[in-house]
Amino acid sequence: MSAINPQASELNDIIEAENASVTTMLSAKGKGIFFPAKGILGQTAAAKGKRINATIGIALEDDGTPMRMPAIEKLVSLPPAAVFPYAPSFGDAELRRVWLANIRGKNPSLGDTQLSTPVVTNALTHALSIAGYLFLDPGDTLILPDLYWGNYNLIFKNGYDAKLATHTTFVDGAYHVDGLRQALKAGGIGKKVVLLNFPNNPTGYTATEAEMDALRDVLVAAASAGNDLVVLIDDAYFGLVYEDGVGRESMFAKLADSHERLLAVKIDGATKEDYVWGLRVGFLTYAVRGGTAALYSALEAKTAGAVRGNISNASQLSQSLVKAALQSDTYAVEKEAKFEILQRRYTRIKEILAAHPEYSEAFVPAPFNSGYFLCLQLEADPERVRQILLKDFDTGTIAASGLLRIAFSATPFGLLEDLFANIFAATKAAQAE
Repeated sequence: MSAINPQASELNDIIEAENASVTTMLSAKGKGIFFPAKGILGQTAAAKGKRINATIGIALEDDGTPMRMPAIEKLVSLPPAAVFPYAPSFGDAELRRVWLANIRGKNPSLGDTQLSTPVVTNALTHALSIAGYLFLDPGDTLILPDLYWGNYNLIFKNGYDAKLATHTTFVDGAYHVDGLRQALKAGGIGKKVVLLNFPNNPTGYTATEAEMDALRDVLVAAASAGNDLVVLIDDAYFGLVYEDGVGRESMFAKLADSHERLLAVKIDGATKEDYVWGLRVGFLTYAVRGGTAALYSALEAKTAGAVRGNISNASQLSQSLVKAALQSDTYAVEKEAKFEILQRRYTRIKEILAAHPEYSEAFVPAPFNSGYFLCLQLEADPERVRQILLKDFDTGTIAASGLLRIAFSATPFGLLEDLFANIFAATKAAQAE
């Protein structure tokens, strides 16, 4: 790797002075990245507000507004400045403040714990990739449960040459907390990177409050033993919890002020929470015990530098739309209405399974209580059942990790009974072959 830029060195010195463990957590790329505040961007910032500003690389109309084509402008009711210019690599400043308030509102146990200001990414996949850039070197190990989103392979294994070390997700119908404990012991004391995802994709499971407390205790014990822990918290489906006793707050809230050697990285966004999959607006937020404004500012600068070097910035239009929605007077009511649709489907599935004990001859559900999905453990090959469902029952499902994944988020309420009847019949057909 080439010599570190002086601006990166300045950020590294700040991080080292504020929390030396965080320096250890950074990858080589993470140590080398910086936001170029002293180059073109710095010169552009210095010219802001001047009568003549010939710095920024966009076109302006003669009246100083962003140049745009009427064919596009007429499709959007937002003002041109909220649509057409570049957004900052850090993200829209007001949206960042709104999302931070959103995090605190949804996680009241955070109290006044100091957090970084979220940096905007091109949704969660990009946020996960940026986290890999900042914290994973080739050959590093990422610890996670064995039932995980398949795209983690592309992001972390293919993208950053990391190794994925998995532990059993469930034992006796409960989250296998001890599996994480044992995985953290492998390889001795050192830097460890962990990924937690609740509600989990593919299973639709969120840890109970007791399991979340136990997970926190395991992670804090590992940090207390001298490990420097980065805990990536994939909160893609955050808030979609349908049962009492299940964790309502993010693991981020449990870990944000838990230990000086544990950096909690919240990866979230509007994608699933606010049903705007195509807008691609995500966020990266940091917390560590004793975290200071200087430490967080340095981490935000590195994150924004990685974003700039990767995609320059997330869509200004998408950020403006999300911000307007979050600030809308009807936002909370509209969001609750959509949540109730998903919860109604979840409840109906529970009723269907209870009403058909014969289904256990063909499948049993893995633990589920939240999110978009559930998984079925079949008494037949999941891939063969998937094919039969397509061919003979006009039904599409996903076969992965030895399970059949069902997206009830995409299944109308009135078709749920047919869905499970079809899966039962298809599994029976596969068993008979």
